[in-house]
Amino acid sequence: MMKILIVEDEKKVASFIKRGLEDENYLVTLSFDGADGLKRAISGDFDLIILDCMLPKKDGITVLHELRAAGNQIPVLMLTARAETADVVSGLDAGADDYLAKPFAFAELQARVRALIRRSEQDRGADIRYADLRLDPVNHKVWRGQTEIVLTAKEYNLLAYLVRNAGTVLSRTNIADNCWEYPFETFTNIIDVYINYLRKKVDGNFPTKLIHTVRGQGYVLSDE
Repeated sequence: MMKILIVEDEKKVASFIKRGLEDENYLVTLSFDGADGLKRAISGDFDLIILDCMLPKKDGITVLHELRAAGNQIPVLMLTARAETADVVSGLDAGADDYLAKPFAFAELQARVRALIRRSEQDRGADIRYADLRLDPVNHKVWRGQTEIVLTAKEYNLLAYLVRNAGTVLSRTNIADNCWEYPFETFTNIIDVYINYLRKKVDGNFPTKLIHTVRGQGYVLSDE
């Protein structure tokens, strides 16, 4: 059974989500504050974390920063009462894989949970390589030559998608549909922001640039 940790201080909301996911045959653990949630996340063997943004003791963004700093790359779905672009970007920058704004339909939560777990399962395979890039899909680590490149979870997912489609021009719509789970038309600049993040880390200190813009079409990974 897939194991899910829910870190949510609103006990009625947490219990509602727990019951619904248990009906889908997930094994669910509850935590009601950020400090306890972080401890459980690091010590437990979970397939997914559903993490509220506003928590007592440690807020969700802090929990996420500390979780990623500890090397834990478990998929994280953030719950937030604030859906402004700045809040969404803050969560993604901290290492969230997806977000869901409250109030939400439970069917949408189920779909996002399935998508994140499916993506995580697909990533548990052999190393992914292109040119001098090597991606470890189990630990979400990246090297260029002998140099390790530290990426956030979202940056890793975006780079993995580019590598798997190397040589193919990918439109912003392609990237949005495959690397983000939420409706994307409201956040049209986020892809460009993340491409720039990747360029600085993947191409910045190397003579051969791999991430290219195709004007009017999108982006392509190529060593030519």
